[in-house]
Amino acid sequence: MFSCVNSLGVSGVGGYGVSLEVFVSNGLPHFDVVGLPDTAVNEARERVRAAIKNNGYRFPSSRITVNLAPADKKKSGTLYDLPMFIGILAASGEIEAPAKDCAFVGELSLTGQLRPIPGALPMAMAAAREGIRHLFVPAENAGEAAFAEGVNVYAVETVAQLIAHLKGERSLLPIPEPSLSADDLMTPDFADVKGQENVKRALEIAAAGGHNILIVGPPGAGKSMMAKRLPGILPDMSRAEMIESTEIHSVAGLTSSKHPIVAVRPFRSPHHTVSAAALAGGGTTPRPGEISLAHNGVLFLDELPEFSAAALEVLRQPLEDGQVTVSRVAGTVTFPSRFMLVCAMNPCKCGWYGHPSGRCRCSAVDIRRYHSRISGPLLDRIDLIVEVPALDYEELRRRQSAEPSSEIKKRVDAARAVQERRFHDCNAHMDSKALRQFCALTHEGEELMHQAFDALGLSARSYDRILRVARTIADLDGAADIEPQHLAEAIQYRTYDFREG
Repeated sequence: MFSCVNSLGVSGVGGYGVSLEVFVSNGLPHFDVVGLPDTAVNEARERVRAAIKNNGYRFPSSRITVNLAPADKKKSGTLYDLPMFIGILAASGEIEAPAKDCAFVGELSLTGQLRPIPGALPMAMAAAREGIRHLFVPAENAGEAAFAEGVNVYAVETVAQLIAHLKGERSLLPIPEPSLSADDLMTPDFADVKGQENVKRALEIAAAGGHNILIVGPPGAGKSMMAKRLPGILPDMSRAEMIESTEIHSVAGLTSSKHPIVAVRPFRSPHHTVSAAALAGGGTTPRPGEISLAHNGVLFLDELPEFSAAALEVLRQPLEDGQVTVSRVAGTVTFPSRFMLVCAMNPCKCGWYGHPSGRCRCSAVDIRRYHSRISGPLLDRIDLIVEVPALDYEELRRRQSAEPSSEIKKRVDAARAVQERRFHDCNAHMDSKALRQFCALTHEGEELMHQAFDALGLSARSYDRILRVARTIADLDGAADIEPQHLAEAIQYRTYDFREG
């Protein structure tokens, strides 16, 4: 006998429809799975066999063939356990075949319990596109999948529960989209940061325009502490951005029943030993890397010169294009990777160059060698470079709280609203046409830029980035035009000397 059950799959960060065709025929007992299955899919045979027997059903003593269509796409993971279970029972006459507008995904335990799977949200969105009206998923994935519009999502804990629903004995109800709690939106606050007003100002500008920033200072000055508070002053995520980021995190297996959706802008901080492949993404079946997990959020690289040259150079193309293409034997996949790059580094190898204590013993050669680990092309893609001084005792003992993130965020939101009305994007992503239209300089500004261009040896890319930063500073001031003081502040964020320290 024959049955066909709808399921889904994931390619990159997008879902697609899969049909499980099950044929139970006469012959010696044998169980074949075809359609480019990986090891995890092939192992489903034993999980499904045990689950069928342990739930009181008869496993066919016949030849069983399961085809995963389309057969030319690689199928991976454990999500086909549940549709395989349903398909075999339907083909052997134990239950009626499910309706054509139903789809099933989920991993089975040997007793028929459903376990969570990665990629629930992208598959739920693919189900809606495929015309699926009812999607049955493991209970732990249901909250995430329910954010997809146009499909009813059912939380299934056991196969016995699902069979009872399909037989009409005990109906399951579709679950509603979960509401966001206050804990889901919590971020560290700038009120905890003492002093460092110049760095806070630079981070505010970076947040207001979506600019990349490098923070340079001695150990313990607060570089990492301030960077971790940056998501708290960025604009709230739109629903579309939440869905985009959650799809990526879901495929990477980073969502859970407690946190089904990415509601706060991601903050990713990989260790400096991270490989180029871990940053860009990859694997036998390509998975998103750190730069894609930071999509719509912040990628923080602490101790920047300690990263390998190969890892740092991976960042260059995604910073320009907002996406990264990974090619492997299993195929070529493009992942979104539009993020704010925030970097931190010490001024020298020992970290104490320029510190009032005078404890630095690095020579000028040592400092140049340390700085040379960061390539010119990567530095050219950083919009602001700000120095973090060491805090003195009086600043540390100060009792009153600093300005909270909520107040800074109001100014950032106001500046972003201006940019949204202007060209529906942030200033960091202005193209050449928008630069000419919105970043025109006065005669005094032209002279100032000319002097800076010659004195600092700026590239064409650096010139454009200064204009974008100046435009953001003007937006924060509520100014219609870029004034000389806006341009001067933007230029001073490019004056750090990487040759002599």
